[in-house]
Amino acid sequence: MGRGKFPGMGGNMNNMMKQMQKMQKQMEEMQASLEEKEVEASAAGGAVTALVNGKKELLNLTIDESLVDPEDIEMLQDSIIAAVNEAMRKAEDMVNSEMKKVTGGLNIPGMF
Repeated sequence: MGRGKFPGMGGNMNNMMKQMQKMQKQMEEMQASLEEKEVEASAAGGAVTALVNGKKELLNLTIDESLVDPEDIEMLQDSIIAAVNEAMRKAEDMVNSEMKKVTGGLNIPGMF
């Protein structure tokens, strides 16, 4: 068996390592770009809007004053939760989409 080669792999270890290093660099670039990307979602007919970045951090929450009813705080709370959860789902979808671009659809546990 030749140095750096594995039986049945048809390539050498150096090529694989170079590809992994390239993928790692692309992942780092993608993570940096995701920190700057933002997604927005709303609930209650647009009365509650949540803004989340690619790191899944809540950046802003806007609540239309017409939704603030001291007699119905539960509706306000539900609307906030719905808007934030939808924004988080959108951020997760954005991250997954960017990951697929880098990894070619490979599911590599622990990469992100």
